[in-house]
Amino acid sequence: MKTFQWKHAITLGVLIVAVIYILPTINPELWPKKRINLGLDLQGGIHLVLEVQTEKAVETRLASVARDLKDTLRKERVRHVTIEPKGMQIYATVTGMENIDRFSKILDKEFRNLTIISSSTESGTLKQVMSFPAKEIERIKKMATEQALETIRNRIDQFGVSEPTINIQGENQILVQLPGVTNPQRAKELIGKTAQLEFRLVDEEHDINRALEGNIPAGSEILYQITTDPETGRTIKRPFLVKRSTPLTGADLVDARVMIDSQYNEPYVAIEFNRKGAAIFARITGENIKKRLAIVLDNHVYSAPVIQDRITGGSARITGNFSDEEAHDLAIVLRAGALPAPVKIIEERTVGPSLGKESIQKGLMSMYIGFILVVLFMVIYYRGAGVIADIALLFNILLIGAGLAAFQATLTLPGIAGIILTIGMAVDANVIIYERIREELRDGKTPRAAVSAGFDRAALTILDANVTTLIAALVLFQFGTGPVKGFAVTLSLGVLASLFTSLVVSRQIFDYILTNRKVERLSI
Repeated sequence: MKTFQWKHAITLGVLIVAVIYILPTINPELWPKKRINLGLDLQGGIHLVLEVQTEKAVETRLASVARDLKDTLRKERVRHVTIEPKGMQIYATVTGMENIDRFSKILDKEFRNLTIISSSTESGTLKQVMSFPAKEIERIKKMATEQALETIRNRIDQFGVSEPTINIQGENQILVQLPGVTNPQRAKELIGKTAQLEFRLVDEEHDINRALEGNIPAGSEILYQITTDPETGRTIKRPFLVKRSTPLTGADLVDARVMIDSQYNEPYVAIEFNRKGAAIFARITGENIKKRLAIVLDNHVYSAPVIQDRITGGSARITGNFSDEEAHDLAIVLRAGALPAPVKIIEERTVGPSLGKESIQKGLMSMYIGFILVVLFMVIYYRGAGVIADIALLFNILLIGAGLAAFQATLTLPGIAGIILTIGMAVDANVIIYERIREELRDGKTPRAAVSAGFDRAALTILDANVTTLIAALVLFQFGTGPVKGFAVTLSLGVLASLFTSLVVSRQIFDYILTNRKVERLSI
């Protein structure tokens, strides 16, 4: 009797927990505020396929090695050397036999990761073309794609999209699906922004007007600050002549957050560097007092303040007449880090809310029809026992919904198909049990003995069938993507719920009826 009561208590507890988790889907304000997330095909959103420009990652890495090589040669006082990165190669010109000999020794000792593509010496001048080995280039490309995936995932997580789909497909493509996004353009800008933050000194030694006429001095380039006139709405482009060398980048950034300027009541982005970045920033500002330092993001100047004093502590601010939304998005991309290479949108689809609503209606309609047909069949064919099976089936669907909400899984159209499949599987387990009970009754056993034997003898068959289905569902979940994974989630939850409702809930209802009523003949 105690065991019987404990079974009832456990089932009641599961029912209460299921109801608690399903209610926020009806009213989002209710605790625990976990609701069933709808997939892209149900609530609309955007579908993007991004191509990572992995060659740019190789070029950036080679440019970094070229700078390191220049610095090393300068420290070792190797003169008459020109190092110039072009695309995916480094071109070196060295004059003088002594310099050539010292240059070769430095390459062999400290830059073994470079391979020499071509080399020629004429009249005491060495000309070499270098690059990375093929395996290293492939490794950099692969890492660039993987790093881009993590960076995009971090940005989207901070953007607040629930249950996005972000996966690598092929060698350098990333699939992004964002359900429920109402502003696709903002999402695309957030995802695609390279977010390469640089601090560069403004070249104030040369005339910007001469530079605009085409006389750009060596070591400098023209970048623009783009703003919008609040009164006319016109775009204003202000040119700056800035030095190409980048003494400090966003690689040493540890935090970026939106703040409000107390004087002008406008948002700005406060940034903070790590110890290394703080030391570099202090040195730059200390050596260039009364000069302008341009804050450059993706080759656009955001601001170029005059350095008034040496700045210690590793803190700075980025201003630029931001709206609250623009400042928030900029802080997100800076916190998440720069993309290792630019990304290009090669496929874009926007699923509108009307299409999502139609998908929901058709999916739910198919589930309702399937449910009603199954319920009617069980009642007509198994009579009173069919009603018990239908009660267990309702419990089953409630558990699936609660599981989707509790695990914050995403319900898609294939997921609804999985629920419809589990409805059939759930009653299938009851059919096996009921046929066993009928056999036991035909052999002359009492209703209680027939029910007990029917459940006991059918249990192993039901377990075998459901466990093999569960294994297949887990394999689909592990290796599938998108719709396949959504189908696997609901199928797995449905299998577990089906085992519980058919073997535990149904039997408890039978035991309750047989214990509290004098049943001489089962309605089955």
